[in-house]
Amino acid sequence: MIPHYNDLAANERTYLAWMRTALALIAFGFLLERFDLLVHYFTRSINEGLIPPGSAFGREAGIILAALGLLIMLLSTGRFVITTRRLKSEKEETYGIHSVLVTGGIFIVLAILVLLYISKFLAIA
Repeated sequence: MIPHYNDLAANERTYLAWMRTALALIAFGFLLERFDLLVHYFTRSINEGLIPPGSAFGREAGIILAALGLLIMLLSTGRFVITTRRLKSEKEETYGIHSVLVTGGIFIVLAILVLLYISKFLAIA
């Protein structure tokens, strides 16, 4: 029997959930960037200048989301390794709130970026 199996399995499930979230962010960033290109193409081809072309915010937001997804992958991998080592050791350690604050900050920035992107389209319409 593996000692602390339930804790190690829970740690692995949490790690895989973070990986799934990071991949979703990367995919959403890619979609956002491609959708922005599609909107620019259609506005140029259909209306020939009636709708002013927007900024490259979709491209920038897509790149930022993809970078954020990669950052989350790196942070979650580091956290997984550290937590696995802590679970396997017999030494008692305290839990810090630092990682929770960093994660919350990342998602607040993500929400602000999405709101800015949506407001850009509402201003054009």
